[in-house]
Amino acid sequence: MELAEDLMHDAFIKLWDHCANVDPSKAKNYLFTTANNLFLNYKKREKVIQKHRKGLGDRITNESPEFLMVEQEFLEKIEGAIAALPEGQREVFLMSRIEKKKYREIAEELNLSVKAVEKRMHLALMTMKEVIGKV
Repeated sequence: MELAEDLMHDAFIKLWDHCANVDPSKAKNYLFTTANNLFLNYKKREKVIQKHRKGLGDRITNESPEFLMVEQEFLEKIEGAIAALPEGQREVFLMSRIEKKKYREIAEELNLSVKAVEKRMHLALMTMKEVIGKV
């Protein structure tokens, strides 16, 4: 209802702005045509907005810019901490946390014991905790 009222107000404003060029006998038709065109333009704009929102997908958030900045900084800290891990620990960490493999699967793939995988994972987590805590 509010949209209809807004569009009618805009149509009357356009009629007022162009009243010198509009024949009084055709003012009613001008008003209806203008209101119709305003509505059609509004719907076109809405379609474009919806199309772009679909294209963005999950990237649209209601979070504040400060939160997004802190989140981005934290992600950079995590990436830096992962990059700082020794190769063996990084490999086990990524296989476990990113590829979602179980310790047994990692052990078989790397030709290690499950205990060795557990130890590397423990060391990786301790190192990451220290690096993220310092930064």
